[in-house]
Amino acid sequence: MISRQQTVFRAWIPAIIWLIIIAIESSALLASQNTGRILYPLLHFVFGVDRLHFAHWHFYIRKAGHVVGYGILSILLFRAWRATLPVAGNLNAKWTMRWANIAVLGTALVASLDEWHQSFLPSRTGAVHDAILDTCAGVAAQIVVFFWLK
Repeated sequence: MISRQQTVFRAWIPAIIWLIIIAIESSALLASQNTGRILYPLLHFVFGVDRLHFAHWHFYIRKAGHVVGYGILSILLFRAWRATLPVAGNLNAKWTMRWANIAVLGTALVASLDEWHQSFLPSRTGAVHDAILDTCAGVAAQIVVFFWLK
């Protein structure tokens, strides 16, 4: 039988791994010029994208990465908090506003710290609008979770 502590620990492992992935993505290793070296040949080969149009596509691919990455973080945080903070009297609750709010706040905090960190790297830029985009992705993910579980 799995103890409550083991259940909570197991719930947090994916969120912690995802936080590590976000920290790696926040480094100079995945700065725009570095991802461009990988994405341009791929987009050129598969879709015939030329250099002139690549900058446009590169921007949107990177922003989509923000949405997907922080949406996943929000879902993983929801899952972790659901295991950590059970509802008194209803141990089988699937969704509460409390878990969703904490997940969104956690997503916003990580997004803000990520952008703040990037502001110190010469090859990166910290942008408030990216933190807002990431937080909106977290909110959207919680809406999906709500409808999925209800």
